[in-house]
Amino acid sequence: MSLPTLRSLRSMTGFARAAGALDGYDWAWELKAVNGKGCDVRFRLPHGCEALELPAKKLITASVARGNIQVTLALGGPALTAVPVINHAALAAVVEAANAASVQANGLRPASVGELLALRGVLDMAAPASSQDHASLRPEAAILATLSEALDQLNAVRVGEGQALQDVLTAHIDQIAALHERAVAEPSRSPEALQARLQSQLGRITGAVSDADLQFDPDRIHQELALLATRADISEELDRLAAHCEAARALLSSAEPVGRRLDFLAQEFNREANTLCSKSHSSGLTEIGLELKVVIDQFREQALNIE
Repeated sequence: MSLPTLRSLRSMTGFARAAGALDGYDWAWELKAVNGKGCDVRFRLPHGCEALELPAKKLITASVARGNIQVTLALGGPALTAVPVINHAALAAVVEAANAASVQANGLRPASVGELLALRGVLDMAAPASSQDHASLRPEAAILATLSEALDQLNAVRVGEGQALQDVLTAHIDQIAALHERAVAEPSRSPEALQARLQSQLGRITGAVSDADLQFDPDRIHQELALLATRADISEELDRLAAHCEAARALLSSAEPVGRRLDFLAQEFNREANTLCSKSHSSGLTEIGLELKVVIDQFREQALNIE
């Protein structure tokens, strides 16, 4: 099994079970997948089935890019059922001893067949020859084919969950984009608002000193205004936020596993939100920055479930 050319977004969680039977054997595969940084496959196989681990792992890793996968195989059937075997020599000796005892003890009831078979060493349960770790006697190809069925079921579950996650993540991106537009339109970013803020600060300073004739150099005021505008400028952060939104939408429509890249992109989102908050000089921008951080945290939490 190989990765399909086109595929939907998939989560890393899911459960699947598939069973089969052939030539006196019956078996069942169970697959349980949870989140993981890479692809970690762990097996629980019956004794004597260790040879199945390598081909089974190749099947799984060809179909699953990320996630911790617990794989369990249950094997049974008539071919593995123990059969009763009578030790005829022991039975003959016991019967002879029982007859002798019956003759010597007048009136002693003869032993029943069940009582004779219950004696130790007369009847044993022996496993069939096909259970003695002879891998060639087991239908391995059919067992692995059933594993492929279980993998198809698992991936169908993961695709279903991935589609739901895609809707959630898209909604988060829409929220980030809306907050970006609010930040772009925030009135406190205008040069007029910055100049008014500086003039207000200068007014408070001049009102606090005793010398009424204190004057400020207009050139110095312009320099401070330019410095304030430079420090408060968040244009680059807003441009990167817009670019990150487009990148996130592209990843959600990608045919490749994108979980790692979405996690990295969430970190970039958070970095821009932090910078916006640190540069904020108004309550409006600070509120937008905090809302961004909340939505980005929700986005990253959901992105961690994506393969």
